[in-house]
Amino acid sequence: MQGDRLGAGADSGADTGIGLSSRARDGVGASPRRPDGTLKAAGEFAFSSDMWMEDMLWGMTLRSPHPHARIRSVDVSAALAVPGVHAVLTHEDVPGEKHYGLETRDQPVLAFGKVRYKGEPVAIAAADHPETARRALERVQVDYEVLEPVADARRAAFDPDCPPVHEQRVGSHPEHGTAANIVRHQPVRTGAFAGGAEVAELRGQAAAVVTGEYEVGMQDQAFLGPESGLAVPAPDGGVDLYIATQWLHVDQNQIAPCLGLDQDRVRMTLAGVGGAFGAREDLSMQIHACMLALRTGRPVKFVYNREESFFGHVHRHPATMRFEHGADAEGRLLYAVLEIVLDGGAYASTTGAVVGVASSLGAGPYEIPHVSIDAYGVYTTNPPCGAMRGFGAVQACFGYESQMDRLAAELDLHPVELRMRNAVGQGSRIATGQRIDMPLPMAEMLERARAMPLPAGRGELEGPADPRTLPGGVAGTSRGEGVVRGIGYGVGLKNLCFSETFDDYSTARVRLEVVGGEPAVLVHTAAAEVGQGLVTLQAQIARTELGVDRATIHPADTSVGSAGSSSASRQSYVTGGAVKSACEAVRARLFALARERGLVEPDHPEDGLALEGGTVVSARHGVLAPLADVLGEAAVEETRVFRHRPTRMLDPTTGQGDSHVQFGMCVHRAVVDVDVELGLVKVVALDAVQDVGRAMHPQQLLGQIQGGSAQGLGLALMEEVQVADSVIRNPSFTDYLIPTVLDTPPMRIEVLEHADPHAPYGLRGAGEPPTLSSTPAIVAAVRDATGRGLTHAPVRPEDIVGIGL
Repeated sequence: MQGDRLGAGADSGADTGIGLSSRARDGVGASPRRPDGTLKAAGEFAFSSDMWMEDMLWGMTLRSPHPHARIRSVDVSAALAVPGVHAVLTHEDVPGEKHYGLETRDQPVLAFGKVRYKGEPVAIAAADHPETARRALERVQVDYEVLEPVADARRAAFDPDCPPVHEQRVGSHPEHGTAANIVRHQPVRTGAFAGGAEVAELRGQAAAVVTGEYEVGMQDQAFLGPESGLAVPAPDGGVDLYIATQWLHVDQNQIAPCLGLDQDRVRMTLAGVGGAFGAREDLSMQIHACMLALRTGRPVKFVYNREESFFGHVHRHPATMRFEHGADAEGRLLYAVLEIVLDGGAYASTTGAVVGVASSLGAGPYEIPHVSIDAYGVYTTNPPCGAMRGFGAVQACFGYESQMDRLAAELDLHPVELRMRNAVGQGSRIATGQRIDMPLPMAEMLERARAMPLPAGRGELEGPADPRTLPGGVAGTSRGEGVVRGIGYGVGLKNLCFSETFDDYSTARVRLEVVGGEPAVLVHTAAAEVGQGLVTLQAQIARTELGVDRATIHPADTSVGSAGSSSASRQSYVTGGAVKSACEAVRARLFALARERGLVEPDHPEDGLALEGGTVVSARHGVLAPLADVLGEAAVEETRVFRHRPTRMLDPTTGQGDSHVQFGMCVHRAVVDVDVELGLVKVVALDAVQDVGRAMHPQQLLGQIQGGSAQGLGLALMEEVQVADSVIRNPSFTDYLIPTVLDTPPMRIEVLEHADPHAPYGLRGAGEPPTLSSTPAIVAAVRDATGRGLTHAPVRPEDIVGIGL
């Protein structure tokens, strides 16, 4: 891996604040060691599954064996008779509201009336041993009337005779009449399509027209730490919950009404998180643990096993897509007609927002004068789907990048050349009419990706082939015969931060005081550290803004205001902005205090003051006073809320509107070796170019780009939750495959820094864009090697060898 920092520095156009210390040790732009890094590497870090309390009980969940069934009755009497069992609860025991949900409160705490997916919770038990709780739940008698699954998303969306998953009619399709299973339909119309033109009127103007149908499978977030948490009953009748989550306050907002408690009596503290990637935005065992703790009066701990985890969290929405693009003889795009159907599964979760992203970014990072997009999110009886890294943009990107490669071949253009001729940039408008008002050097990024050195060809290597470098790897299936090399490119456009009028903000409390004779800063937010390195970044910002070396991060909990979710590539922007704002307020208070104590002349201009090395300094007089003298016995504490600029909802008819805060982009070039006889693929190289605005922590940044690229590789070649008749067939890491170190190739990474003038420090969220572009780049490289169309991600061996084609 190579990580080159290229391009414009963020300070040239970004708001850095008065009094910024450029010499803060381990501040912004440095790569200090993570405070939790050594513990994690040594296996000593306490994750949520490691928590333990005296007199603790274990919680367990009974789940539906059917994807769709009516519940006639539930009898728990036999379970309650098992020695060691302290409680067995059903929906009748929910003390407050019986439904919860991120956007639509449509999901029951415990199923009643009917179940809508296999694995839906029906009853919960607490016992003195997890095996005792499991055996007790086996004795719960549930009388089901099995119903036909609603497994096909297209049928759920468009067939008026399809039975509703939910009894209420929740959506409509303008051409097919009312459709009960549509969560959201979002059209986008521009150019001639906004005036009602039909695609036939534009086809005749095109020198090349390509159409394609594409599928993206259901991907699992595959975090290594399954769902777990510990609920502790409190003397005031409330509950303290220690939980691995992505968003403490939205959990609290959903939990409290279901428990029948005021929100301030549900106190939450972030426990060690073993990965997230979107799946921890939704609730899993939170309400269940609290119910059992309040019923028994004892702490209750839940830990899912791996199979239960597959049923206990949402997945990436699988998609079926139909795309048509037309271009002139020079390769300029003329029009695009897109239909995207996203399977949301049994409950809404974030499906509405995913549709908003898929529709607004469905045409990709290309200037196209005439665009028609219809994106749908639908209910089925398949496993619930929700947030996963890339959030609707991943599925669309696979479709439009596949189309770009087909158009390039049709017009005999290099795939990079076609993309460059149609690339968006600063000042361009996307299909929703929103102007890109920040640097977005797509053409430069494509050129850099194409110019990167290629890995050595197999014929250039000396000696016998190392089996680890061959398709099939150490299994030795391939001996190198029939191996063909291919190269492919991918680029994707991703929104960063929450969109469509969401009140997206973060709160930070910063305290500066003297500890052991030295100034020390304490930063307190509710932002979830899920492995991305935010705990390191918050300390970097505090050091930079306050010129001190000692910075500590308070454990995240709900005793401070919300920081929003650790998702949407937003925490560096929003919580980073909140910490920066709070530090600026502390700094202003310090300068005022220094004047009050006669350590700084009253008429000394504030813009001439700075904090460096634990002192107040001025450009003219140098060091004025140590911070320890300014503070004395006092502590300076400030809390600030940071909001980014507002966004708008997409128009429900035209899809127009400034719905996004910021845009990010990554370009990938993939090199693969394919055994075309066995259908095996080895990714030889996966190189990336990404503009990040400002590299806040260069080492962690490279890790984010590598990690996003690896998840895209998984979607391209191996990761798919196999669902048949609404039943997951591979709920284990034996049968659901994720990339390992043997599958992940070397990565050259070039980082550009063109500052976004609207963002703190000019930064740009970086975690999600690599997940978009890596998948189509790898699939394009396999197409290049095999000559096959390959319209499904992940690519299967039978797709390559042509079985069933």
